[in-house]
Amino acid sequence: MEYQYIEACIEEGIGRIILNRPEKRNAFNARLVTELKRALKHFFEEPQCSLIVFSGNGPAFSAGADLSYLKSLQNNSLEENLADSRALKELYLMMYESPKVLVARVEGPALAGGCGLATLCDYCFAVPAATFGYTEVRIGFIPALVSVFLVRKIGDARARELLLSGDVLEAREALRYGLISFVVAADEIVNTVDSFARNIATRCAPGSLAATRKLLADIQDLSLNEALELAALRNAEIRSSEECRKGIRLFLNKEPIVWREP
Repeated sequence: MEYQYIEACIEEGIGRIILNRPEKRNAFNARLVTELKRALKHFFEEPQCSLIVFSGNGPAFSAGADLSYLKSLQNNSLEENLADSRALKELYLMMYESPKVLVARVEGPALAGGCGLATLCDYCFAVPAATFGYTEVRIGFIPALVSVFLVRKIGDARARELLLSGDVLEAREALRYGLISFVVAADEIVNTVDSFARNIATRCAPGSLAATRKLLADIQDLSLNEALELAALRNAEIRSSEECRKGIRLFLNKEPIVWREP
């Protein structure tokens, strides 16, 4: 597939998406969002892809929405702006409901929508100099869509601290908030993320990863009893899967369990 604002490929079972608007600090516009959705759809349908790594070309991961693009939308009707907003909603929802594990490798600023992209990933690795923030309120905008997912990720109180202040956090503070997963030295982060991704692709069954991710998404708004009943159902269903049969057979035979050759 050809893209203008991203690069996308699959290597050793790892889908790679690189935001590629370095002259605009990888800021979002309508086409970039469309390209991200297209790449994700392709990776979701590719059985050889176990997980997806996001990164940015240039000094920034992503500065969020392209403000010149937003300015051009200010004279649009409510319906036109709603359609544009829904395109980003669809991207975030695709990520939230992804059957693949999502990883962000952040080596520079991840702000506003760019921070939202990192938020929707299961794991986020960052260099010490990386920064994170939902800065929309500083320019009279609103961190609307990401708020729905941020509350689920770090809780209401901490989400309010970040969304209402527009504060920008350094990587180690973002780690303390639970916003990111690991802080890694700049000269080690590429190899660290690649090793991490290969380990998941090799050691974890892709169907089990997809089923676990879906369960985590589905139980969010259920009562305790409803969540447990759904978990019991999924537990029962997975037992008859070919992956489960294979994994248990290999384990009982004391054979190595490798889901993809390293």
